[in-house]
Amino acid sequence: MALISKSERTLLLVKPDGVKRGLIGETIHRLEQRGLKIIALKMVQPTEEHIEGFLPKSDKWLKGMGNKTLGTYAQYNIDPVKELGTDDPLKIGKMIKKWLVDFWMSGPVAAMVISGIHAIDMTRKIVGNTLPAKADMGTIRGDYSVDSPALANMDKRAIHNVVHASGDPEEAAHEVLHWFAPEEIHDYKRAEEDIMF
Repeated sequence: MALISKSERTLLLVKPDGVKRGLIGETIHRLEQRGLKIIALKMVQPTEEHIEGFLPKSDKWLKGMGNKTLGTYAQYNIDPVKELGTDDPLKIGKMIKKWLVDFWMSGPVAAMVISGIHAIDMTRKIVGNTLPAKADMGTIRGDYSVDSPALANMDKRAIHNVVHASGDPEEAAHEVLHWFAPEEIHDYKRAEEDIMF
């Protein structure tokens, strides 16, 4: 029988667009209101090297990004060859990765480690779907992001969706250690923990 940890950890980043819009406090408020703990927090100006180490490197991931773009283009009857010069998912994925690196370096990022029961799933639920139009109202992305993947692709830039949250335990473990040294993470007991669980 698997044990459920009271202190599962995940990473949440308020992206440059969220920082510039003053959404750090609102993001923290929503996480803490849900009973999650912020156990590490800092402002970072990402470098190209840091972001390259953060983003996945596999051709599978790049092709996935390219195929998502091709799906969006098909939905809106946009010719990818006319817009991007290719319909090869891998080539498109490499373009998108460059746009992502540029976006992440466009301003400071608020990085935090979140801890709590089902921290990964709960944080993902609070932030909402990565595509703003699919994010439920009441989520951070649903309430604060109106960007469109089609518009972002046409403008040759990353989608502005305010926050990033780790997707699964493996990703969370990698991302927490990529953004924080162990001595920067401080666990503590919230006052209401004894009555919450």
